[in-house]
Amino acid sequence: MDASDLVSVVITTYNRSDALLAVLQALLHQSDRHFEVIVADDGSRDEHRRAVLESPIAQSCRITHVWHPDVGFTASRIRNRGVAASHGAYIVFLDGDCVPEVDFIARHKALAQPGCFVNGSRVLLSAAFTERVLTTGELVCGRARSYWLQQRFFGHASKLSGLLRLPDGALRLRREFSWKGIRSCNMGVWRADFERVDGFDESFVGWGHEDADFVLRLHHSGVVRKNGFCATEVFHLWHQEAARSQESHNASVVVQRAKTAITQPTLGFSQPRISDDAVITRLG
Repeated sequence: MDASDLVSVVITTYNRSDALLAVLQALLHQSDRHFEVIVADDGSRDEHRRAVLESPIAQSCRITHVWHPDVGFTASRIRNRGVAASHGAYIVFLDGDCVPEVDFIARHKALAQPGCFVNGSRVLLSAAFTERVLTTGELVCGRARSYWLQQRFFGHASKLSGLLRLPDGALRLRREFSWKGIRSCNMGVWRADFERVDGFDESFVGWGHEDADFVLRLHHSGVVRKNGFCATEVFHLWHQEAARSQESHNASVVVQRAKTAITQPTLGFSQPRISDDAVITRLG
């Protein structure tokens, strides 16, 4: 990837402004600052929208805030809208409760490769540690090894892979594809490839597997999965699990599509939006 290429970080969020501001705070500490931030808000209540838009952190990040009304879990739809408001040649999807390390952008750029998407990984944080971070404003990025060794010792971090940085190479390429274990909470993809498969399928509603479907269609179009392990880890703040009433249905759709060579969604990024109810606010 050329150093001059703009990266668009598209962050999904819903009614969790404290976690989102922790993520934005970490983005202010990035070693590579050539990126834009798009907040893709899946219908947060007014108090959460205001908390973000009126925050000096969000203003310093010069975010573009894309919001649409709450009609349930529609992550595919808001991600597509976030991408539509972005300008980068390379897109990094990030969840609004996943705090990036200070070299997150730099490492995603280093791993970006034509014909590939990068599937990053995460370090799960405990409920108690998450509460401490969000209550005190404690910064978790840019910390010494001893800090994370301590958190791991006390059971606050699920693993120590965030401390390791393994080089790029052929071993990162996953020639044997599996859609299982795919998470869009930390994923990098070229805009051209995103558009080739027409983005996320908005017919997926409710929690689960819309990201697996997106990656499956990337695979069918010839894009190779690249492992971002020990390079692009994020620190995943604890939260209660979302309702999963649609998970089995969504999974069955992916299973059936895996038996085909389908690359296009039922309801994709390029669809005409006759009555667009999105509200876009640009800071800075």
